[in-house]
Amino acid sequence: MPWAYLLTNRRNGTLYVGVTSDLVKRVYEHKSKLVDGFSKRYGVDKLVWFEETPSIEAAIERERQIKEWKRNWN
Repeated sequence: MPWAYLLTNRRNGTLYVGVTSDLVKRVYEHKSKLVDGFSKRYGVDKLVWFEETPSIEAAIERERQIKEWKRNWN
């Protein structure tokens, strides 16, 4: 099943939102810094939230919704 997920590098730190069909493998890739990009550059490797979705299209839509959230929640 497809998943939407959030990673961070520390409390109140940088957030990364992603989509995958294999959550365990993808989190391992982030933690091991196997793929160049945003998460490797910012050390974003702590899974803080995930949501199973019925389709990859639904996961991508959820990712889009999350990216529209305001970041400053103070």
